[in-house]
Amino acid sequence: MINKKIRFLVEGSIIAAAYAALTLAIYPLSYGAVQFRFSEALTVLPVFTPAAIPGLTLGCFIANITGPYSWIDAVFGTLATFLASLCTYYARKIKLRNLPLLSLFFPVLFNAVIIGFEINLFFLPQGEEFTFMGFLISALWVGLGELVVCYLLGTPLYLAISKTRLFPQVR
Repeated sequence: MINKKIRFLVEGSIIAAAYAALTLAIYPLSYGAVQFRFSEALTVLPVFTPAAIPGLTLGCFIANITGPYSWIDAVFGTLATFLASLCTYYARKIKLRNLPLLSLFFPVLFNAVIIGFEINLFFLPQGEEFTFMGFLISALWVGLGELVVCYLLGTPLYLAISKTRLFPQVR
């Protein structure tokens, strides 16, 4: 029997590495006002294991600290991922037609709000000021990209993992 603490550490580490690698592998699409971060499909993993919470958080931090927006995105993006992972984990048992559709929505919600705010607070052209309308537009664009990735890639990933014994402690 594998020690539970070691398994937790290994699962979290693999998830962190996969998230960072997937994000950095498609560098131009992973950053900016409209982004399709394929690694966000992995945000379904807290449905299967609590190790995904620190794994996704660390993976996001690594991807963002090495990305074009450095510490700003590392703080805000990592916060969004951490909060989304927590909510995904706690809502994992709520399913519609045997799919965790609510859990898949939390990354969309937190990234739209937090990254939309980040973009409009820190990355406006010089001379422009933060506006609520600008925030809404940014939030909608970020949310749309997140929605596409989480549902179109996250749902098949969920279904594929559900059919395996990859995460035996799924409750």
